[in-house]
Amino acid sequence: MASKAAAVAVDFTRIYSSLGLGKETISALQAFRKRHSEAQRLSHAFASQPTTVNFDHYRSVLKNQAIVDEAEKLLKDFKPVTYDVNSHIKAIETFEATAVAKAKETEEKIDIELQQLQETLDNIEQARPFDQLTVDDVAKAHPRIVETVETMLKKGKWTVPGYKEKFGDLNLM
Repeated sequence: MASKAAAVAVDFTRIYSSLGLGKETISALQAFRKRHSEAQRLSHAFASQPTTVNFDHYRSVLKNQAIVDEAEKLLKDFKPVTYDVNSHIKAIETFEATAVAKAKETEEKIDIELQQLQETLDNIEQARPFDQLTVDDVAKAHPRIVETVETMLKKGKWTVPGYKEKFGDLNLM
């Protein structure tokens, strides 16, 4: 009974989105949930059906008593077939192991990403405001800018390619 309450309390859509699971993991979980709910529905439907047969009723209704006797004999001689479910259990255990392994992989990736985001946030918080930066600070952060400017000066290029197209020409003359 506690498992039913726990199953109802689980918000799977939130789990799918918050854990960042892969598409194949989510689809496998959804397929498993669908099969499980269908099996539960069938189990409840069959459990509510009567399990005994009233042969006296059929004897009073049917004229052919031999058919009723044969049906009663067949029912008494019936032995249900037993199935070996070990292969299904192994498949479920394999699926579970795969799901746990993928969950651990996802957890590691998320931890690394969180660590990188924390470092980025720390860098943003410690950075100086843009209006306080100097040309030397920018050159120190991106040395390619200095190289590009020096190359342009050596070649005698005084305009940045694409600047006029993007920002327009502000010359009044």
